[in-house]
Amino acid sequence: MSVQELAVHFGVSESGVLQAKRAAGLAKAMLDHSAALPWKLERAHSQSGPATNLRNLSAAAQGKPPAAERLNTALRWAQRLVDSGLDVRYDAAGGFSEVPAASAGSHVASVLAAAKKGIEAD
Repeated sequence: MSVQELAVHFGVSESGVLQAKRAAGLAKAMLDHSAALPWKLERAHSQSGPATNLRNLSAAAQGKPPAAERLNTALRWAQRLVDSGLDVRYDAAGGFSEVPAASAGSHVASVLAAAKKGIEAD
């Protein structure tokens, strides 16, 4: 049965089904992308290019890289920003935008560095 079907059958939420599956060891552990995506994203922005690239880099940093094509896309995107002295910012109303990197460092640069370290560890 699908998660949706189980939720209907047992009269619980889909989230409840997923929690029960994790507690029983029947689901993969979820990766924590909060360091790469420290913002509360609006639903409309959660699947945008920057969000997807940051999640893919985060997965690589945690030793669970996505498919090679997706990882390479994220690595090229992040490296382009870093090489251009850019970073990303997030605004709930407007989504992601590229901005000059702060002198103290770049969020994208730190996520990229963590991803490269995770890839090297593999």
